[in-house]
Amino acid sequence: MPAIVLVGAQWGDEGKGKATDLLGDRVDYVVRYQGGNNAGHTVVVGDRTFALHLLPSGILTPGCTPVIGNGVVVDPAVLRDEIAGLQAQGVDTSRLLVSPDAHLITPYHVTLDKVAERFLGKAKIGTTGRGIGPAYSDKVARLGIRVQDLFDESILRQKVAGSLALKNQILVKIYNRREIEVDEIVDSLLEYADDLRPMVADTSKVLNDALGEGAVVLLEGGQGTLLDVDHGTYPFVTSSNPTAGGASTGSGIGPTRISRVVGILKAYTTRVGSGPFPTELHDADGDRLRRIGGERGVTTGRDRRCGWFDVPIARFAARVNGLTDFFLTKLDVLTGWDEIPVCVAYKIDGRRVSEMPMTQTEFHHATPVYEMLPGWHEDISTAREFSDLPANAQAYVRYLEEATGVPISAIGVGPDRNATIVLRDLID
Repeated sequence: MPAIVLVGAQWGDEGKGKATDLLGDRVDYVVRYQGGNNAGHTVVVGDRTFALHLLPSGILTPGCTPVIGNGVVVDPAVLRDEIAGLQAQGVDTSRLLVSPDAHLITPYHVTLDKVAERFLGKAKIGTTGRGIGPAYSDKVARLGIRVQDLFDESILRQKVAGSLALKNQILVKIYNRREIEVDEIVDSLLEYADDLRPMVADTSKVLNDALGEGAVVLLEGGQGTLLDVDHGTYPFVTSSNPTAGGASTGSGIGPTRISRVVGILKAYTTRVGSGPFPTELHDADGDRLRRIGGERGVTTGRDRRCGWFDVPIARFAARVNGLTDFFLTKLDVLTGWDEIPVCVAYKIDGRRVSEMPMTQTEFHHATPVYEMLPGWHEDISTAREFSDLPANAQAYVRYLEEATGVPISAIGVGPDRNATIVLRDLID
């Protein structure tokens, strides 16, 4: 069987957990391939709601093996707490696998993240302050600490000392903070060695062997396309590649093993943090979308910025990810509007632009060009077939499908795991 990638097609928070969970009982492995605990999924199972920050959402499906791939940065304290929290709710976490090549977020990464954001003032990026960016910076600078280093104290100590040699200079001389002791960090990290040891496996081999034996492997991005460090709205992006190309490097599965790339996108648009957002609403409609959609970040706790659907962004996501399908979520949130605007292009310096602008400057100056579609007032949360939707809701979905050029294969009509209309099987 081939591997399937699920990737956010906007700025993240599109409902990837719902999509993963929908497929979970037919998927053998669910892999997080990038990001850290700056991402989050909310998964509703019956009357229970689970907030996942680092763990793959497949952790909630009995028989499915969740995998934290080499492309993820892991805060061991967060991992321990999240596992304990799920176990307290009766969730079996014993199948979890962690790559030995995944990098660790250390206390000094968190410290540097927070002080750097404060130092930037109004120019801040809007990070979550959880040390993800500094951990990825160390990875690229070859100063990182990996999961496997916890099992060799001598190597761990050498690497921590090498990393702190520069960081302490920055903390003390630039940020006026205290120097961090090597022993302090080494001792704190070694506390997690025994917890992690049973979970660590050669995940690249495990996954490739599983594919060879006919297993279904689902690769789950942590954020959205527009937060990709290469393809997103730089510099207001994450520090890794949530786009489909990152699925291979972050999991150790070659690109020829991937045959399906599913983009998750809301029926409107949201983002958390700073950066350009052409369709953002600062009025009653924005407040209404935020309230009805429950638009508050799972990990950050921050209110999400809300706006109307943006076709150029969706087409851009289709292009850079090679999308084969869209999974449209939260269609139910749009119930109650007489008319629903859809951004079909931008105006930039008097010019109409129908694709994502090439430069940061142009995107910052882009204003939306809207087409108005008729809305609906009927409750759609119980719809399970496309024909159950009101005519105007059906027309809205078909309009987005035609405008983006990608078939919409599933539609979320409510927060419950069963509140989904499946138009085309995402596995077969």
